[in-house]
Amino acid sequence: MREYWTSLASLMGALAFLQGVLHAVFPAELRAAVARLLGRATQAFSPYCYFDVTETEGMSTNEIYDAVQLYLSSTAAPAAGARLSLSRPHNASSFTFGLAASDRVFDTFRGAAVTWEHVVAPRQSQGFSWRPLPEEKRRFTLRIHRGDRDKLLPAYFDHILTSAADIRRRSLDRLLYTNARGGAMDARGLPWDPVPFKHPSTFDTLAMDPDRKAAIMADLRDFADGSAFYERTGRAWKRGYILYGPPGTGKSSMIAAMANYLGYDVYDLELTEVGSNAELRKLLMKTTSKSIIVIEDIDCSVDLTNRADAPPAPTKPRPNIDGTIDQDASAGAARSITLSGLLNFTDGLWSCCGSERIFVFTTNHIEKLDPALLRSGRMDMHIFMSYCSFPALKILLKNYLGLQDDDSDGCAAVMAGLEEWIDAAEITPADVSEVLIKNRRSGRKEATEELLEVVKARAEKRRRESGPATPGKEAGDNEEEEEEKRALESPKEGKKAGMDGPDEETEAKKQP
Repeated sequence: MREYWTSLASLMGALAFLQGVLHAVFPAELRAAVARLLGRATQAFSPYCYFDVTETEGMSTNEIYDAVQLYLSSTAAPAAGARLSLSRPHNASSFTFGLAASDRVFDTFRGAAVTWEHVVAPRQSQGFSWRPLPEEKRRFTLRIHRGDRDKLLPAYFDHILTSAADIRRRSLDRLLYTNARGGAMDARGLPWDPVPFKHPSTFDTLAMDPDRKAAIMADLRDFADGSAFYERTGRAWKRGYILYGPPGTGKSSMIAAMANYLGYDVYDLELTEVGSNAELRKLLMKTTSKSIIVIEDIDCSVDLTNRADAPPAPTKPRPNIDGTIDQDASAGAARSITLSGLLNFTDGLWSCCGSERIFVFTTNHIEKLDPALLRSGRMDMHIFMSYCSFPALKILLKNYLGLQDDDSDGCAAVMAGLEEWIDAAEITPADVSEVLIKNRRSGRKEATEELLEVVKARAEKRRRESGPATPGKEAGDNEEEEEEKRALESPKEGKKAGMDGPDEETEAKKQP
């Protein structure tokens, strides 16, 4: 054993002496050149290609590094024994995992296997700098087979950037924006005020016929995945939805379900706070991609119903002799939104300044809106939010009472009665929800029986109100209509006679 250690010490001493001789005979530049040559020779015969993604590029950060880090944290499979770092960004709703130093992860793309390694090395001491660099140099090293290079690049990096943006958007809490100040800017130069958007509505809880919900979800998914389609067809990447129907049928819940399904932010545009078309365009320019722009109750916001009866546009105030302008005159000059401005907002050139945006209008009376606002290209999909149907009722019973289809054996008679009366009652999902909320502690059977009584009472009331009219009643209604017509026409005739009277008097006075 002693001889073994003696031999090992002699060998190490010989190696140290040889290293000293090499350092003394061959300068550092020559040794570096030989090392580079050996590295190139090794790479020439290696079946792999290597790509480094550094954390910084000069004095600026490398966006690809952040995208790779976020992509690998959620999609790639870590190697055996890999150590992951746990983090949670600000305003995020989920945790993210990252690679520790010198660990590897494996990924596949288009059938090709790739390997990522996270390399962390200490940075050499730096002199004075206005912007100090991190103490460590970090980079991701990508290793791929040479034969897969054309298959992976640059499509693989495009996939990473797209996936990272989607992960970042879904991990962050969605925001609800409002234009409380009209088009005025805040200290950051933004006209929108954001608040966290935490509406719990989803398509699973939305009271609507399942087939209609599936069609809407498929249309939304086709839109979100349609980047190549819209680019190929030369269309702006946007889509419009008009939600119409009686109050309480779930139009706002539908908007929240759309936002939660796609992971989009919501911009609630209050038209009464916007003073002109220019401010409307300014608000549109400050919206982000992957967002839903909502105008609720558009028929009640501003008068956009009839272009023929629209009042004349206010004229620009003329200056006084001294060059000043009266404040009262300037206040009423060109301070209104026109139908043309709203049409350009949804389908004009300014609507193309962003991508992947959805316009949603809601109204209780779609017949009041101008047809130009409802045509395809502006409102592409018209969604009628109807009264509560039996399939929608079953969803509400599941949400509030936990009543499944296979749990309704004890309530079979009540369910049959609800199925028979629900269409005739014309009751909104909001009214059904209120009944279920009041009786949610009474038990399933008692709650459904109370709901059946309410539905029956509503149906009987509507049947009495819309009962068949008697001939006498129809004649009386016709007489009342004729009287109303005569009452409306009599002021016009009197006014016309009044206008003709002075002309006859004038002619009589002119006669000698």
